[in-house]
Amino acid sequence: MKFQVAAGILATALFIGDVNAFSFVPQRSSIIAVTPSKGISNNNGRTRSSSSLVMKDDNSKFSFANLFSGEGAAAATPTRARRSSATLEPHPSQRDHINPLNALYPPNKKAIEESAATGTFSSPPLPFHPAVQSGVLSNGFSYVFLPNRSPPNRFEAHLQVFSGSSDELEPQQGIAHLTEHVAYMGSRKRERLFGTGSQTNAYTDFHHTVFYAACPTYSPNTGSFGSPQPMLPMALDALCDVMEARCDPSRIEKERQAVLSEMTMVNTIEYRVECQILSTLHRENRLAKRFPIGKESLIQKWNRDDVKTWHRTHYRPDNVLLYIVGDLDPQVVQQTIEDKFGHLTAEKQGSEIALPELKGEASDLADAVVGGTLKQRQSWHYPPVRHDFCVVEGVKDLLNDQTELVETGDLEVVEKKDDDEISIYDIHLQKPYSLDDKVEFLKEAELSPGKLIRPHIFKHELLQNFSFHLFAKRPVEPVKDMESFRRSLARRVCLAALQIRLNVGGRSDDPAFTFVEFNQLDSAREGCAVCSLDMTADPPRWREAVLKSISEIRKLGIHGVTPGEMERYASALLTDAEQLAAQGDMISHGDQLAHLMETVANGHTFMSPEQSYAVTEQALSTLTLEEVNRAAAELCSHITGMNDGELTSTGKVVAVACTPKSADKDDASFVDEDKLCQAIRDACSIEVEPVEDVVVPHTLVTPEELEEAMKANPPSWESGQFTDGTPNTPADRITRPFTLRRLSNGIRVGVNQNTAESQRGHLRLVAPGGRDAERRLGFKSGSLAVGARAMQEGGSFGSFTREQVELFAVDHLIMVEINCNEEALVMDFVFPTTNVGNSGYGDNMKLGITGTESVLQIVREILIDFNWEEDALGRSKSSYRTAHESLGKSLEGKSTEMIMDAVTSGDERFLSIDVDTVNAVTLEDAKNAVMSQLRPKDIEISVSGDFVVNEILEQILQYLGTVPADTNAEYEVKDAKMEFDSVPKLAPGKHLDLELEDSDPRAVAYVAGAAPNQWGFLADGTTVAQRVSEADKRASDYDKQRRAHPLFGNAALSLISEIANRRLFSTVRERKQLTYDANFSLTGFERMKGGWFLVTVTASKEKAQKALEACKETLEALRKSNPISVDNLESAKRVVLNRHEGELRTSQYWSTIMSGIQEESIPLKGPLSVTDFHAVIEAMTTTDLQLALDCMGLEESELYTAIGKTVQPEGLVVDDIVKASPMAGMGRGGALMG
Repeated sequence: MKFQVAAGILATALFIGDVNAFSFVPQRSSIIAVTPSKGISNNNGRTRSSSSLVMKDDNSKFSFANLFSGEGAAAATPTRARRSSATLEPHPSQRDHINPLNALYPPNKKAIEESAATGTFSSPPLPFHPAVQSGVLSNGFSYVFLPNRSPPNRFEAHLQVFSGSSDELEPQQGIAHLTEHVAYMGSRKRERLFGTGSQTNAYTDFHHTVFYAACPTYSPNTGSFGSPQPMLPMALDALCDVMEARCDPSRIEKERQAVLSEMTMVNTIEYRVECQILSTLHRENRLAKRFPIGKESLIQKWNRDDVKTWHRTHYRPDNVLLYIVGDLDPQVVQQTIEDKFGHLTAEKQGSEIALPELKGEASDLADAVVGGTLKQRQSWHYPPVRHDFCVVEGVKDLLNDQTELVETGDLEVVEKKDDDEISIYDIHLQKPYSLDDKVEFLKEAELSPGKLIRPHIFKHELLQNFSFHLFAKRPVEPVKDMESFRRSLARRVCLAALQIRLNVGGRSDDPAFTFVEFNQLDSAREGCAVCSLDMTADPPRWREAVLKSISEIRKLGIHGVTPGEMERYASALLTDAEQLAAQGDMISHGDQLAHLMETVANGHTFMSPEQSYAVTEQALSTLTLEEVNRAAAELCSHITGMNDGELTSTGKVVAVACTPKSADKDDASFVDEDKLCQAIRDACSIEVEPVEDVVVPHTLVTPEELEEAMKANPPSWESGQFTDGTPNTPADRITRPFTLRRLSNGIRVGVNQNTAESQRGHLRLVAPGGRDAERRLGFKSGSLAVGARAMQEGGSFGSFTREQVELFAVDHLIMVEINCNEEALVMDFVFPTTNVGNSGYGDNMKLGITGTESVLQIVREILIDFNWEEDALGRSKSSYRTAHESLGKSLEGKSTEMIMDAVTSGDERFLSIDVDTVNAVTLEDAKNAVMSQLRPKDIEISVSGDFVVNEILEQILQYLGTVPADTNAEYEVKDAKMEFDSVPKLAPGKHLDLELEDSDPRAVAYVAGAAPNQWGFLADGTTVAQRVSEADKRASDYDKQRRAHPLFGNAALSLISEIANRRLFSTVRERKQLTYDANFSLTGFERMKGGWFLVTVTASKEKAQKALEACKETLEALRKSNPISVDNLESAKRVVLNRHEGELRTSQYWSTIMSGIQEESIPLKGPLSVTDFHAVIEAMTTTDLQLALDCMGLEESELYTAIGKTVQPEGLVVDDIVKASPMAGMGRGGALMG
């Protein structure tokens, strides 16, 4: 039942948009237009070129000023425009440019709305969200505000600076990211938000730097705040402080160390793979050489002037956009924005550039940006790039002037003339530079006449699997009217159909690939839409996997989708749009803001969920199969076009393969550029046949079958029973906030109505046991875990095939995930609560059953009629083998396994399942182990969603209450030990060291020790509450009563964890400057008594030992020299309570906190753990936490410590192809968090 990827493809986002046809001219008389194809020389007439930048090879303190000398340094300040009437010079890098609001720029929006009113359009424009407000202050500062009520009494504000790593000059590589750290971490006004329940952070990417604050609308009525104060002014003060950053030397030094530590932390093998992919994909533009993390040699030496120069060059009011989403008054928002940001001017920023020698270079880049990049041509959000687009002729016509940047020419350069000298500003960095990594990109190959491919192979000793990535870049098409909206829907139908084919039909008994995905997404960070095939496979089968995956894409491109697929995925899109419309402004601030930012960035029209649903229904009601298949042909044209006679596209295809190193060229795993290109040629020459529609059942359980079951096993309700002191709940009444009962067959049931997620639900089935049961019940090691995965990989019920069941789940938008952890078998189901699997539109719509019924049918069939299949077990075992082998090539994974092996004395319940253990599990082993857990008397069902409680209780009674009480009794282990074991008793602490071969230096350190489980039970059976009460001889009766509450231990541990993380940050990162991040976590077992804490810290190899000692020092200080203060406690309470309140809006959280409430093996978890959560947290004292800390193994003699380091392989020979600098994000689309 592998539905997650498929459902993700179907998930709708409201990314509908409009292209900007108007330029934005900041309201300053000193700014004039610049001719696109010409550069403007400096006032001394000297032509400047970026190729003149040369790093000096000496040991002097580095500054940008060191790069220039003589007349260039003396005459660098340009005269770019006529002088302002004010006393300050115009900003040297400010140019006329399109406004970043795009379609929401007031003149643009007005023009579009007028065309809609008068009917002067070729295709009806899409409607704008009626509540969104946008504007531009007189200084050019742009803003957009969206009122939103979810969650109430909170808001988010994001300040987006449209300069990222792609805007850096040659000697500035990494300074955008460092400046982000300095600007926000150095803000004293940001510190005023601490303790208010606010969260702040920042991130840097290719195209922008973003700072944000998520806050309550009013400050808490506690501590230094006195009476509640409006938080919006405080949040905007902090963001405005970013615009006026002081760049203090002490803060620069702190953040320099944090960034260098972050550079080490992110440089995993996965990170390096992404570097290789992006460097190859964007070879023709700046992105290949401007990764956000930058160059270590530069970061080490920058000073205050360097940082301030970057900041004052780019942090201008015309170069930012403020987003605010939340529960705020629009008039107050607009006035506060004016009050806080209205005083900023570009001229003042320009006057404070600390290194005037750089003004000319930055000015040259500014000319080139507006003269020939997609940033000026299409969206100011994009990086300053051009692309080798791969587009069919028909699409070119639709995109008209957007494709002017496809070919090289005047638009990609700015010419600078000085007498007879002509120099070209190399904005796309196609020339070699002294700081470039030694990356050799192989020449392009011709797969077929006129069809070019850019291949690249990355080999590394830490890679475990073969991965293949095939790309075509296309212009972003702004979705602004019905015509472009219909094309967008058609593409989504095609993508959904192909993804389901790959994940359902493509998974044979012995699949060639272990993962495969085909998609096309608009990427603002790259300034293009990227069509991608991503696939992984076992190295010896790489060629087979390439052939299979490309053949499936060609099949879609040539033959299109079937009528059944068209109906299925169009219906799914409509249902998803309907769900979002039902949520309305109940969509969270964070989700709304992310969607608003992406929509504005790509020039799409920002609509309300209700508008999007109406437009979707209108478009789908007339969308034809021919339109969808035309979209399929266009999507796949870069692949189908490799054969003569099929629809083709111009431009280059990019292919990247990442594989383990193999010295033997005759080995089946060996791949090079020639072999890869030949495999692609062969795949494109395979004849493909159209797929046939699969008959998908509308229901898994017919009304007749259900009626028979009701007669054979008449169900009834019984009281809910608890172990936390709560009285039994009645079997015939609805209770709040949840209804807790038991079915007559023994199944425990918890139901919660959650309207915050409209038309959506979450069901969790928990069967206690997990890997602990393997040992207690005498099953073969790994059988439960491997069996759970086999159930996930399977999905055949009764007479229905796996493909039929999976398509049934797709039709009903159900996602299923089945896992086995140390303590339980857990099944999670996400589903719509409305009628799904519908056919037709409007009055002609025929309703299917509800998603709630569908998921209950699946649960029923899993319990009574699941078919175990050898091929599903094979896929499960392959997955576990890969996971274990990959663990051995991951520094973090191998180090964590090492310390857990020591802490647990090798207890296999807590360790990765090794290959021999996996191979030994048979289908009978897996079946017996899993089904033994699925006895009705042992199962708990928790379900939360937007439904009527009485109705779902009746459905549960019918579908699950009729499951016979003796179901799966044949698998039960007689006379088995039912009580969960405790975690192993720790031996005296010790230190461990590990070395992992890797070409790059990295290190990670750990501190671990004994801790209670999630509910406060220690390994010896005592509780935190008991130990605290025994230690506090002077406790009042009130304190004794508080500590007797079953939630006391859980609450204390939650607050301690929050405080410990804050202390680690302030000590190890801020004060000692040893790391980017240190993390304190608890294992969180619920049933097994006891557990462990684990502190993880990344650092350079040289600082790893010091970082480890600093972590130990921090934990020791918490207990003795610097105990928990009242301020520490109050701040932690705000964080814990705000997180709890926010998560209560999700059905998944409700299902999680209800699970175990009626379970005897978690004696302290009951209804009180939910109903009294707020009161218990608020009542906690510093004494409680200090005494609770003594329940942990924090003494020096009890601590387990470890350091994992990489060492270069013996005889390492550096390849001709050397990795590029680490990039932002673990995948295409990520960013460096500050």
